[in-house]
Amino acid sequence: MTLSIQTIVPILQAQTNCVQEDYDSSDSEQAKQIDSVSIDSRSLQNGPGTLFFALAGPNYDAHSYIANLIDTGVRQFVVSHIPQNLEGKACFLIVGNTLDALQQFAAYYRGLFDFPVIGITGSNGKTIVKEWLNFLLGPDYNIIRSPKSYNSQVGVPLSVVSINENHNLGIFEAGISTVNEMAKLELMIRPTIGLLTNIGTAHDEGFSNLGEKIREKLKLFAHTELLICHKNKTVEAFISQKVKTFTWSCKDESADVFIGKTASVDKTLLNVRHHGGKFDIRIPFQDDASIENAIQCLMVLLHFGYSHETIEQRMALLYPVEMRLKVKNGINNTTLIDDSYSSDFQSLKIALDFLESQKQYKKKTVILSDIFQSGLDTEELYSRVSQLIISNKIHRVIGIGETISAYKNKFVNCVTFKDTEAFAEAFDTLAFGNETILIKGARTFEFEKIVLLLEEKTHETVLEINLNAISHNLNFFKSKLNPETKLMVMVKAFGYGNGGFEIAKLLEHHHVDYLGVAFADEGISLKSAGIKLPIMVLNPETTSFQSIIQHGLEPEIYSLKGLKSFLQIAKQRKLEQFPIHIKIDTGMHRLGFEENNIDELIAILNENKSVKVKSILSHMATSDDLRFKDFALSQIARFEKLSSKLMQALQISPIRHILNTSGITNFREAQYDMVRLGIGLYGVSNDPEEQKKLENVGTLKSVISQIRSIPAGDSVGYGRRFIADKPAKIATIPIGYADGISRGWGNEKGFVTVKNKKAPIVGSVCMDMLMADVSGISCKEGDRVVIFGESPTVNEMAAALDTIPYEILTGISQRVKRVFYRE
Repeated sequence: MTLSIQTIVPILQAQTNCVQEDYDSSDSEQAKQIDSVSIDSRSLQNGPGTLFFALAGPNYDAHSYIANLIDTGVRQFVVSHIPQNLEGKACFLIVGNTLDALQQFAAYYRGLFDFPVIGITGSNGKTIVKEWLNFLLGPDYNIIRSPKSYNSQVGVPLSVVSINENHNLGIFEAGISTVNEMAKLELMIRPTIGLLTNIGTAHDEGFSNLGEKIREKLKLFAHTELLICHKNKTVEAFISQKVKTFTWSCKDESADVFIGKTASVDKTLLNVRHHGGKFDIRIPFQDDASIENAIQCLMVLLHFGYSHETIEQRMALLYPVEMRLKVKNGINNTTLIDDSYSSDFQSLKIALDFLESQKQYKKKTVILSDIFQSGLDTEELYSRVSQLIISNKIHRVIGIGETISAYKNKFVNCVTFKDTEAFAEAFDTLAFGNETILIKGARTFEFEKIVLLLEEKTHETVLEINLNAISHNLNFFKSKLNPETKLMVMVKAFGYGNGGFEIAKLLEHHHVDYLGVAFADEGISLKSAGIKLPIMVLNPETTSFQSIIQHGLEPEIYSLKGLKSFLQIAKQRKLEQFPIHIKIDTGMHRLGFEENNIDELIAILNENKSVKVKSILSHMATSDDLRFKDFALSQIARFEKLSSKLMQALQISPIRHILNTSGITNFREAQYDMVRLGIGLYGVSNDPEEQKKLENVGTLKSVISQIRSIPAGDSVGYGRRFIADKPAKIATIPIGYADGISRGWGNEKGFVTVKNKKAPIVGSVCMDMLMADVSGISCKEGDRVVIFGESPTVNEMAAALDTIPYEILTGISQRVKRVFYRE
């Protein structure tokens, strides 16, 4: 991309406010050149050639970060207003709506190129089909495609503006969640070939009925030359007669392509009838979703005129697509970012930004394979990769592949190997330790072997944490807040069992205002790992005050004794205005100053300058149960009374906060200056309607260690608490009460999920194992087992065990490996 500001101004219909040196309307040669577009102020890839679009939403506004961007060298901004004191310091293009402007820019940019573009939409399978098409068509085309699942109102324009002059085929996916969205995406993608994948239940809540959903999705194909789709009467009723279709079916022989299916060991044989001819292909999958996605790809290959032999050869090599960036613990105090299934320029940029958002160690290493399908000549490609590495302040590059080895001189502190086997042979000499490592390689390089070498070895039970879901839930609760309301997020108890540092790092990336922990050691751990957000310690012991001060934590003070102890230490250390947080007991009767000692509290605070009251807070006892609404309101009233008395007597204006997760939903009028988000961030609500809008964060998984068949009358486990009344197939799973699974969940009260089917837990849960009845489930040793996640949910488990989801989540042992990932 090389465009001038002068070219962009009329496209966006923008008013300009630019420094003379940045924009000269009388001389286009003096106009600033744009070589990239950004919306992320945190990206280290922003620079002088970046055009930054300052997007704004209900609870975020990128205009707030423009001053910092100017300091880092960015000079061109698309804004809805010029922030205070910045006029004359950069070139501002002023528009009514910055998201609309980004989309207008992408639509213009798309129009500069004339080559086939495949547009993909549907409820399921979009990203997998896109990645498989990239694999199948890649040998013959320079393909530009959506990186990861960049298919939204923001993701699509960012994908489109990555097109360059050497691309000759585009593959973009489009995702919508409600009406009046697809027409905007169509203008930017302008697909010449349409591909409609499965229509399922995803985002049903955004549409009044199935017809409205189908009609909206089909808007992507308003101007396509051809629409490829499954022959379906319901869908066909909404397709315009002007659109030419190319249909397939496994049941309706009137389809353009009729396909028979036969399972064969771990493969599926597809018998394809097309244009009066027949041929067979084998694909390495047996599940219905993968078969349907593979058929969609087959249809594209047929339309492109590939020979039956080529189709058969390439489709036999299809592979499971890993769409997630995973964060894993590595050997020798390392953190791994596992992106070991693809290597292209656009996804490298995304992975480097993710590396920066999740780095635990200052030292950063990238293990990178040869890069494919960039649309750039090799010299320019590796020059750009080198600039990315430099801008992201990567300390070491390990290149694997003949091409990247040839361009080794473009990287500082770089060692290269011809292939993954050569790397493995030299592994012991590379001295990995105390660093964050991004592992990014094209699938042909089998970088999963590198991950295996570097990954910390633990048992096969893992708790997978979906960072996208955390971001979604955070934004969901932010949408309930007034624009000026600050947000503290609780990461106590090891992030409610989900992992402290990784989640804290993500929250820091999202610019929350405060983190909350229960005890000082939790906060010290986060500060030692590099978290810079202010951290409140809610239950500090007096013995921890020295450490709290040393590590820059902020204590909650809830008693006169605690206050006097802290002030004594503060005076000894000659502190001034050290931040503390005053806790008032308004009815919880757990911790806090009561009304009868407020006067003494005021007297003590009035006499010292060692501390500063940063906030006043209280805790509600019944915010989650509207049967006790009157009591909750009485707490809020008491908080108003006592906090106001403190503020008036001390002549201070601290942050006030009383609402927890349930309070955010049920008592919005009491937001005050800040709220505290806890269990809701992790996808748990006691409101059934609200629960539908949250995304599951944690999925606890294990594997089947062994399967045995037992006859009727045989027992399973300690105490013969389960006796089979008929022949049964029993799976042993390596997770037990030492990992946090309650013994009460055994003996057929609970279940696990195997192959999307319920398998009741039989017999008692053991210390390290449990057994499940998998009779009637087609499974084998080594297959994955879901302990909790989508099914069963932690809410279901808590209800059955007469407890709360907090206990389920926080009870998961630290010996269970946490794997963090981003879709």
